[in-house]
Amino acid sequence: MPESNQISLSVEGMSCASCVGRVDRGLAALDGVQDVSVNLASETARMRVEDPQVIPSVIEALDQLGYPARAAKVTLSIDAMSCASCVGRVDKALAAVPGVLSVNVNLAAETATVVYAEGVVAHSDLIEASKAIGYPACVTEAKSSGDRVARKEEEAKDLAGKMSMAAALALPVFLVEMGGHLIPAVHMAIENSIGQQASWIAQFILTSLVLFGPGRVFYLKGFPALLRGAPDMNSLVAVGTGAAYLFSVVATFVPAALPDGVRSVYYEAAAVIVVLILLGRFLEARAKGRTGAAIQKLLGLQARTARVRRNGETVEIEIDALTQGDIVVVRPGERIAVDGEVVEGSSHVDESMLTGEPIPVEKRAGDAVTGGTVNGAGSLGFRATRVGSETTLAQIIRMVEEAQGAKLPIQGLVDRITLWFVPVVMAVATLTVLVWLVFGPSPALTMALVAGVSVLIIACPCAMGLATPTSIMVGTGRAAEMGVLFRKGDALQQLDTVDVVAFDKTGTVTEGRPELTDLVLADDFDRAEVLAKIASVEALSEHPVAEAIVRAARAEGVSVAEAEDFSSITGYGVRAVVGGAEVLVGADRYMKREGIDISALTGRETELARRGRTALYAAIGGRIAAVIGVADPVKPASRAAIAALHEMSLKVAMITGDKRETAEAIARETGFDHVVAGVLPDGKVSALDELRQGDKRIAFVGDGINDAPALAHADVGIAIGTGTDVAIESADVVLMSGDLRGVVNAFEVSRRTMRNIRQNLFWAFAYNVALIPVAAGALYPVFGLLLSPILAAGAMALSSVFVLTNALRLRRVAPVMDERRDVSGSSSSVIPVPAE
Repeated sequence: MPESNQISLSVEGMSCASCVGRVDRGLAALDGVQDVSVNLASETARMRVEDPQVIPSVIEALDQLGYPARAAKVTLSIDAMSCASCVGRVDKALAAVPGVLSVNVNLAAETATVVYAEGVVAHSDLIEASKAIGYPACVTEAKSSGDRVARKEEEAKDLAGKMSMAAALALPVFLVEMGGHLIPAVHMAIENSIGQQASWIAQFILTSLVLFGPGRVFYLKGFPALLRGAPDMNSLVAVGTGAAYLFSVVATFVPAALPDGVRSVYYEAAAVIVVLILLGRFLEARAKGRTGAAIQKLLGLQARTARVRRNGETVEIEIDALTQGDIVVVRPGERIAVDGEVVEGSSHVDESMLTGEPIPVEKRAGDAVTGGTVNGAGSLGFRATRVGSETTLAQIIRMVEEAQGAKLPIQGLVDRITLWFVPVVMAVATLTVLVWLVFGPSPALTMALVAGVSVLIIACPCAMGLATPTSIMVGTGRAAEMGVLFRKGDALQQLDTVDVVAFDKTGTVTEGRPELTDLVLADDFDRAEVLAKIASVEALSEHPVAEAIVRAARAEGVSVAEAEDFSSITGYGVRAVVGGAEVLVGADRYMKREGIDISALTGRETELARRGRTALYAAIGGRIAAVIGVADPVKPASRAAIAALHEMSLKVAMITGDKRETAEAIARETGFDHVVAGVLPDGKVSALDELRQGDKRIAFVGDGINDAPALAHADVGIAIGTGTDVAIESADVVLMSGDLRGVVNAFEVSRRTMRNIRQNLFWAFAYNVALIPVAAGALYPVFGLLLSPILAAGAMALSSVFVLTNALRLRRVAPVMDERRDVSGSSSSVIPVPAE
């Protein structure tokens, strides 16, 4: 923040001087805000604030005025986070920076995603805020996910070295001390050779090397955090091992300070605890690296270089040097560098890594190609249309990264608990020591020390902090490999609660490429003339039905004339003038609206609907001329996918613009439970509300373009398409595949991931609830058992490893539906297409 407290906010939505006036007056009325200056040209609001804490009020006032402050987002890489308590403190520190709108800290990814008011917060402010509480930070680079995997591998290697050194030093200590306790002959051998005092001094030297060598990281981080009043996992380890070590040092070098009955050493506990915790962190780092495997694979799909034609020559350049419009040459077997449009050559391209489809797709001039896919045997030349961060693959990587860093609603309670977890554990440990000192049997001091250290060591906020984010990272990554992109992380949880899946029909359940099947003429009309006039009108429309009619006319050799005064009425039909005659094509409601008598053909229209055709009427010169039957083949996987959703106990509905008779034919053909028929495009939102009755949660599946309002209105919006044309801005989940297999797989990943999260959370909380009392000595009065600090350290390390290992099982989630599943029998089915 500048010293003068002068700030400049980017403001959205201002379009005129009146807007400027409203913003100026609204901000000037706030307490602590002075010298307001609003600029329409630069879309900024400058002002001086008496205190930076006023900034949240300024941002809130702009929202209420309807001119929100423009938000920006940055992802920081956070070092030194070791447990859920660290997450809470980093979250709190970053959220306290004036101008920060939201913070999402992810322990598994070791990142913090911060949304802030543009112009108010600098990246350095955020970095400084995190650094001030002991967690160094930096802005992540574009390819940070791949770097993070390498960083975790390097960290695991470093921890393996430290653990090996600590183990080598701790092993003699453990064997001598524990051997002497368990085997009397060992104890006597030590006494008769070097003596107890010499043995303790040797243990002191070895243990000191462990604690101040490989184990010093716990003290360098743990004690400063404790002094700041923000203890973390390192603090628990530092206090626990430090207490055992200092007690042993006193017993060794100042024995007179302790009563004879409690004079003993716990060097082996301090040393072995460090070894076990280093082992746990080594396994944790290695597992964390594997959670980013999906991103690593996606990054591996990116080409590094490309051959382009420039100045009449073909030259090889770095991928970052490509620009839109470059002609890229792809040889057989090479990976396509960026998105583009084929301009020469033909080949078959393997798109399985993006869409999941195993069969290579034929590509000719005019066809689109996607960066990251692999060319087949032919050679291609294509014009680059999307480069850099705009490519489909780059967008996929960005969506997966954002989903992996998401904070699910279920995480909110965990965060609130873990923020106070470590201080509570330290309080419990202190209370445990006091209770043993007052009520414990002799030697009470020794027992109190063992119990207190065990409580400190066994508590595991790491497992709590890792329980949710690791499952999200692995689950969303595996989903991406299956062609399912969770654009919004919370959709992962919401999808698990869905009761009803509603589908748009055209292009979703069906191929979206209808064909003309029937043309029934009224009396005194000629087929060729009627088809020519209808096709002339439909040639100006972009609706799939129009394309089917024009294709049929051309196939029959009918000439398509030029139409005039064309107009389209959404949900009804189209009209134009052809050869001096007005031609109307549309649904029965359109004809009735225009006063056209359709009674002569209503019987035939009903018959077509019963046969599963979409029926449209055509009127020429004010008279009904024909009824048109159009059908759209079902996608091969649709029927099997709907059956699979039924097996998941989900209700399946279809929203269509077709008449009731036609819609029921569709339901019989494909297995839908419920049909909402005769819906205009702008009525799909109301249709969802109808399906939502009884507090049901709805997922809507559409093509992602025409269905944007419904996708946004549903509890979970699922856009289905090729991955390049879907309107991802409206959807929560984007499917790369063009059929419904991805819908089934999305539900499967959601359910498996949420089950995995619940397992992790149960383990993490149950572990602490059950074992902290055991460590405190709850079993001693009945069974005479007191948990060793060494066993406590082993259990703590295993807790985190268990959570991570359980999350990694999600990498083995198999698609419920893939290309090997039998979907025969549906590819030849014919389904009507709506007159939407």
